[in-house]
Amino acid sequence: MIAGLLATFGMACGGGQDAPEANDGGREMNAPHPATAQEEGHEDPGFSDDYVLFGQSAAFTGPAQELGKAMRLGIEAAFHEANQAGGVHGRELKLRALDDGYETDFAASNTERLIESERVFALIGAVGTPTSRAASPLAQAAGVPFLAPFTGAEFLRDRKLDNVLNVRASYYQETEEMVARLTEDLGITRVAVLYQDDSFGLNGLEGTRLALERRGLKPVAASHYPRNTRAVKGAVLKITEAKPEAVIMIGSYMPVVKTIELVRRELDPVFMTVSFVGSNALANELGPDGAGVYVTQVVPLPDDENIPVVARYHSALSEYDPQAEPGFVSLEGYLAGRLAVAGLKACGPNLSRECLLHAVRDAGTIEIDGMQLKYGPDDNQGSDAVFLTVIGTDGKYHGVEKLRSPY
Repeated sequence: MIAGLLATFGMACGGGQDAPEANDGGREMNAPHPATAQEEGHEDPGFSDDYVLFGQSAAFTGPAQELGKAMRLGIEAAFHEANQAGGVHGRELKLRALDDGYETDFAASNTERLIESERVFALIGAVGTPTSRAASPLAQAAGVPFLAPFTGAEFLRDRKLDNVLNVRASYYQETEEMVARLTEDLGITRVAVLYQDDSFGLNGLEGTRLALERRGLKPVAASHYPRNTRAVKGAVLKITEAKPEAVIMIGSYMPVVKTIELVRRELDPVFMTVSFVGSNALANELGPDGAGVYVTQVVPLPDDENIPVVARYHSALSEYDPQAEPGFVSLEGYLAGRLAVAGLKACGPNLSRECLLHAVRDAGTIEIDGMQLKYGPDDNQGSDAVFLTVIGTDGKYHGVEKLRSPY
């Protein structure tokens, strides 16, 4: 069935490129040779008495590579933390990471490889909506848990997807917060949308459209650009012609940076973007020009060690990689890893994929150092939290409760 689904995706996505090289990360994870279920005596593959093997397909090259690298870093930090404490029920946690370059056909082929050849126990930390849309049906068909994808796409919140466990709030929730703050705090009614021309961008566009519609408004302009490019000039022209008071951007950091640069040559609107942008990379690319750009986040400020889970994240990150800089995406990756650990612990020594999924769903609430993730039979999303942040004149992110102009 997986091969058939993969063939369908290959035709739909149009291949034709050389696949990015497999990437296990900067460190050798010493993943064991994949054993069959029969060899290990287990119903499900991907684990033995000594280890549990997880798989990740994400962008480690290309314009979205900082997102994949940061997500992997956070997962590895959480796994390293658990392994230093003796593993989970004596099992070491391992990660096999493959590069998909944020392209759907590579994400599909990687997922088939991870399931069929690498024989991972579960998939974790997929990066992106279009890539998750290509990968998740393969995981669903094989009964493989699909944990904590780095996307707020609505299709992954479908209650029928009994193998998916999300951590983060949805894009609909992020765009609702944006529109609420723009209209209520600043009285803004003229909102334009720049979006990536794929399922990610369309999902964010629809969330924005619905939020505006609830207030009797609609976008004054909505224009798109191709994924994995910075080709935004045509889209920006449409936006500037509409003279918006605010621009909501549904994209990754490189095209968002270019959009801000070009729009500011003509206008000075409020700029807002969603968490997928890659906040640290965005601030670094914008430099001093980033002041006043708003980003909705789905995790707390990663430098606020007064928050217990953030303090624990800092400790795990420094133990795993002392040179690593804390960030929003790696914090989300850390939470993804901690969710996997919590599920494995709840299962006890008698592990199975079904047990992992039920352990999380049936727990109701999973507490990770003060942060609560709430699940249920019809709810596969742990957190509904959306945090509004702004880049300050110091180049750092600051939490804000209310918009003010100018920043």
